[in-house]
Amino acid sequence: MALIKKLAGDTTVYGLSSVLGKVVNYLLVPLYTYVFAEGQYGIVSELYAYTAFVMVLLLYRMETAYFRFGADRENRQRVFNTGLSSIVLSTLLFAVVFMLLANPFGELIKLREVHQPLIKILVFIWAMDVLCEMPFARLRLEGKALRFAGIKLTNIGVNIGMNLFFLLLCPYLLQSESWSFLHGFIEPWYDPDFGIGYVFVANFIASLTALVLLIPQWSGFAFQFDTGLWKKMFWYSSPLIIAGLAGITNEMLDRVLLKHLLPFSLEENERQLGIYSACYKLAIFMALFTQAFRYAAEPFFFQNAKNAKAPELYAAIGKYFFVVGLVAFLVVTLYLDVFKHFLRREGYWEGLGVVPILLLANLFLGLYYNLSVWYKLTDKTIMASWIGLGGALITAVLNIWWIPIFGYTGSAWATFICYGIMCVASYYIGRNYFRLPYEWKNLFLYLFLALAVFFLHDQFISPSMEGTWTVYPVRMMLIIGFLFVVWLREKHKLRELIAT
Repeated sequence: MALIKKLAGDTTVYGLSSVLGKVVNYLLVPLYTYVFAEGQYGIVSELYAYTAFVMVLLLYRMETAYFRFGADRENRQRVFNTGLSSIVLSTLLFAVVFMLLANPFGELIKLREVHQPLIKILVFIWAMDVLCEMPFARLRLEGKALRFAGIKLTNIGVNIGMNLFFLLLCPYLLQSESWSFLHGFIEPWYDPDFGIGYVFVANFIASLTALVLLIPQWSGFAFQFDTGLWKKMFWYSSPLIIAGLAGITNEMLDRVLLKHLLPFSLEENERQLGIYSACYKLAIFMALFTQAFRYAAEPFFFQNAKNAKAPELYAAIGKYFFVVGLVAFLVVTLYLDVFKHFLRREGYWEGLGVVPILLLANLFLGLYYNLSVWYKLTDKTIMASWIGLGGALITAVLNIWWIPIFGYTGSAWATFICYGIMCVASYYIGRNYFRLPYEWKNLFLYLFLALAVFFLHDQFISPSMEGTWTVYPVRMMLIIGFLFVVWLREKHKLRELIAT
């Protein structure tokens, strides 16, 4: 249990950068939904969806191979040098080629000519972010969670600051007569019509800042390409590339397809995409909790693989992760009328119905990360590819089928169904390689209880108490009641955990 406490501590620190940091970054959502109309926000969301695919291809999961082969301290520097040398060379090659193909790519995805220069800015962002990943992985493997969190938070802070500067401060200064003496300084380089372009300029500055702060993590690096080692690393990570692409397909393909499959005009399709993307942000807490857990759990699982009680340990981790995720689901869904105000334009609110679906989808994604520990520890990464490809096929088919019929609601259900099936597949296949004693009876009970609380509130309590202040303490009582039931069933194990 002491190891679970250590993982919880690491998750908290990594969560400081991914959860707390992005909660602050979450403040950009009301800024974007205030400054930009739904269609403009849709363009931003679409371009960042392509970014996710590119990042997987450029990194080709070398950071996971680094965890696998760099666990031995004697070989760690050689593994780091080989992996990073490979990434530097491939990233430079990609950047040069893609800069030449930026305009044809913009035309292919139906990007308006005025927005096509954004792709060239994105190329620089992609390159810098990829070059940061191996140094970040080094911090994780060496257990320097605080420095990791500090750099991540600085990156987020710079991004927020630059967004506020470009989207609020500069327009205010140019429109204010009181600050007219600054107009001559701002006007030569600031173009109000550039609009959403400043979102990417802010990202560029933030990515450059992170790259500079990570310079110490490049210490000892030299271009060293151990061909034999690289082949082992690549063959280990190559199935994970496919799994990563499949994962990004599951997460981002809806943002790519909505613009092209919705049965409306291009402008209306972009508006619908903007609404869906903004409402997806309301599921951010579950996604960030899942991300923080993954950051801490991945090296933790490798480091404790030889522990005699590893199966029981990993199963307990999965159970407590699931419980905390269900609490997050209840908090967001029961107080959705509060959270919706982060989307400043009421035009975005029409998509709030997808939020509960997406919250549960991200919860099952987090459970999948825990269920899938077996293929990493047993070097069966090829199995991850098959599961991921199966999920991607489900996502693609359901989106293509349901978007023209149900719109973005079909995309939300496709995401939920995909992650649910992937969990089931991973568990049943993994039993043959690394059996984990999950307490499925309790997991299903807690899931059923959380859904019952949500249904009770949504169908009876919320309609009958709408507009009254008493609904807020009633919601809190429902959440406390859920936690009390969990406590009654888990108190002996939790007391054991606290005592150790």
